[in-house]
Amino acid sequence: MTEATDLAERAGDRDPRVALRAVAALRRLLEQLEAVQVRGARNQGWSWQEIADALGVSRQAAHKKHGRR
Repeated sequence: MTEATDLAERAGDRDPRVALRAVAALRRLLEQLEAVQVRGARNQGWSWQEIADALGVSRQAAHKKHGRR
């Protein structure tokens, strides 16, 4: 079982403490994954608008979040 799969399973736990910790860990994992993918897209020449469209956010939001990295 992968880390993400394990976390997703724990996010459905009946114990709110276990579930909420898993949700927080999933959020961190997704933020890391997004940063890696944005960096890859920029390295391939994608514009901030293209990245924003793929993420479903504004160009300004995408640049503000990832532009300094």
